[in-house]
Amino acid sequence: MKINELADKWVEYHRLYVKLSSISAYELLIITHVKPFFGEFSIITEKDVQSFVNLKLKSISKGTIKSIIIVLKMILKFGKKRGLYLEDTNWDIIYSTENNSKNKLEVLNKENVNKLTNYLKDNFSFPNLAIMIAIQTGMRIGEVCAMQWQDIDLDNKVFCVEKTRQRIYFYDEEKHIRRTMVITDSTKSSNSNRDIPISKPLMEIIKPLMKIVNTEFYIATNTEKGTEPRTFRNYYISVLKKLNIPILKFHGLRHTFATTCLSKGIDIKTTSVLLGHANITTTMNIYMHPGIEEKRTAINKLYNK
Repeated sequence: MKINELADKWVEYHRLYVKLSSISAYELLIITHVKPFFGEFSIITEKDVQSFVNLKLKSISKGTIKSIIIVLKMILKFGKKRGLYLEDTNWDIIYSTENNSKNKLEVLNKENVNKLTNYLKDNFSFPNLAIMIAIQTGMRIGEVCAMQWQDIDLDNKVFCVEKTRQRIYFYDEEKHIRRTMVITDSTKSSNSNRDIPISKPLMEIIKPLMKIVNTEFYIATNTEKGTEPRTFRNYYISVLKKLNIPILKFHGLRHTFATTCLSKGIDIKTTSVLLGHANITTTMNIYMHPGIEEKRTAINKLYNK
C-alpha cells in the first residue's frame, strides 16, 4: 500500500478520537510535506527519511521537521498494527547541528512589568484587563481568549481554566486550498485544566464587574463573540509600542510569570501546577537553568571555607 492511501486511512481513523485542532494540524503536515515527498512510496527507509530531513532543513525549522517525522511514524505504526506496512521505523536520523543552542527565555524585566501593569490599571478596558490576567496568572493566550465571566469562581476567588480558543488550519479538499477557522476547544491537556487563584488587585477590579456583566460573554471583549489569539496578540503588541516597551511575544508574559514565581521562592511543583504543565519535568527543563551567580555560589560553598 502506498503512503498516500495509508495516510488517508490514518486520518479518517483518528478523526473520530482526536481533537479537531490536533487532527487538522496533522492533516496539514501530511498534505503539505508527507504526501508530496513520500506519497508514492510503499516502503520508507532510513536513507529516504534522512534525504527528506536534509531537504527540509533548507526551508523550515528543525522543530517542524521533527513534528512531521513524528506524524509519519504514527502513520506507519498504524499500518503495522493492521498488517498494511511491515518495515522498521526505528530510524537514526541526524539533524543539522547549526543553531543548536537553547534559546534564551525572553521575559519582561521588573521595570517594564510595572510600567505595563500600571498602564493597564490606569486605562481600563476589557482587552487591558485580559492582558493583566495573563501577566498575573501565566495563562496561555488561547486560554485568556477563551475565558468567560462564568469561568470565574468568586466564592473561591479562582479562574477556572478549562478551554482554549485558537485559529486552526485545515485543507479544503474541494477547493484544494488551505483555510482557517476559529474554534473554542478543551485545553491543551488534562493537566492544563486548573484553578488559578485571583490576586487581590485583580479581585478589586473583577468583583464589581461580576455584578453587571453577562456571564456568558468573553472577558477580553465583554461580548458574546469574543476574540481570537491573532487579533488579541496584535492589540497587545500595540500596547507595548505605545509604552516604548521592547516587543515581547505574548507567550513571554507566561515566561515572565514563571520566572517571577521561582525568583520569589515559590516551589517548582506549585509553579508547574499554576502553569498547567503536564509534569514537573517540563517546568524544570524550561525554567531551571542556573545563571553564573548561582554557579559561583555553588562553587564557593564547595571550596571556600
